[in-house]
Amino acid sequence: MLNLRFPILCFALPFLLSVTARGQSTSYDFSEYREEAETLIDAALQDDEAFQTLTYFADTFGHRLSGSQSLEHSIDWIVERMQEQPLDRVTTHPVMVPHWVRGEESATLIRPRRMDLPMLGLGGSISTPDGGLQAEVLVVNSFEELKSQADRARGKIVLYNVPFVTYGETVQYRMNGAIEAAKAGAVASLIRSVGPYSMKTPHTGTSNYQEDTPKIPHAAITTEHAAMLQRMQERGETIRLHLEMNARTLPDARSRNVIAEIKGSEKPGEIVVMGGHIDSWDVGQGVMDDAGGSFAAWEALLLMKELGLQPRRTVRVVMWTNEENGLRGATAYRDSVQADGSIDDHVLAIESDAGVFDPQGFGFSGSDEAYAMISAVGELLQPIDADNISRGGGGADIGPIMREGVPGMGLLVDSSRYFWYHHTAADTIDKLDPEEYKKCIAAMAVMAYVVADMPERLPR
Repeated sequence: MLNLRFPILCFALPFLLSVTARGQSTSYDFSEYREEAETLIDAALQDDEAFQTLTYFADTFGHRLSGSQSLEHSIDWIVERMQEQPLDRVTTHPVMVPHWVRGEESATLIRPRRMDLPMLGLGGSISTPDGGLQAEVLVVNSFEELKSQADRARGKIVLYNVPFVTYGETVQYRMNGAIEAAKAGAVASLIRSVGPYSMKTPHTGTSNYQEDTPKIPHAAITTEHAAMLQRMQERGETIRLHLEMNARTLPDARSRNVIAEIKGSEKPGEIVVMGGHIDSWDVGQGVMDDAGGSFAAWEALLLMKELGLQPRRTVRVVMWTNEENGLRGATAYRDSVQADGSIDDHVLAIESDAGVFDPQGFGFSGSDEAYAMISAVGELLQPIDADNISRGGGGADIGPIMREGVPGMGLLVDSSRYFWYHHTAADTIDKLDPEEYKKCIAAMAVMAYVVADMPERLPR
């Protein structure tokens, strides 16, 4: 049980919004929240227990793929711990999630020399035939090159050796590589792992099939070995590879979103929601992606409660399930708040799903007036250099409610190392810095608290 780590502070909360017209623009001043903001920041930076809690969680439960016992056991632990804390409401919401199981897998180079290649099957992939499959490899650098080489791809394993440019651009080969390779008659497809840096670390992630196209096994190998196979092909050498994958897709399994709240003092029906996803891929500990983001939101909520800061509106934390290979938790949450009529009362949605590295600010998606207000709130984060509020932001799990009109924002962090470890066995607690994690908690706490408490609701 978390003890109250800080003395309860009593603030006389004034009406804190001042508006000054400047030509056609409106300027907002939230400086009267500076005392509360500094209190939240100081408390977060002094709290060593938060990182210890995240570390215990990572070491105890490890990876948490949808459908796995490790995910459900981790949710049990979170709920039990939350219920011991002075939060106003803790509950779960049932969600049926996909259940893909990796099984044993391997990739072995047969020619021009024998070598085991580190690999990871991509989420949703089918298995190889019993005993695996063996075929020559055709290396291509783009979908366009595959189409031009389609006559050479039939009966082969296609390898997409595509360097990392941006995640959004390069991930298309992970998502759709099996479809395009199958159209060309390939028997399997491989990708160069989606990331800018590697120490023989393959990256997994979800992938797609198409109903009118044959399904073929789909996996990732390392950056180093994709480049090596490219060089072999350029030298005119025959590349032959044995691929064995025993992946299975089982019937959907039961999981849960975790929901915790502190109730608003004056407008409890209006909600500021924040969080991340509690599931992860089945390698590493899923700490950057995204236990850290989920726990930072949880710790931010707890700080408010322990410091006696009760905002006018309700602040809700959601740990969404099944972000990685289905977004079932996010869509179930949207459906539930549509069904109970509360979606219009969602004032703001905040997501942290880019790692809990050094925070820089937030990316915001909403109206011009709301952006001006959020920018002014962001000034309160200057003490931790997290006051950059940029246009455009959100997240996968808040995406469904954002598409229904809820303003959304994502925590911006120093992302220079994020894709080094993303979806790999190296996503482990040692990659995080406790001080940076504390700053992420502080940033989320200040933003959520002020938006939940300011007299004027954030406009849509």
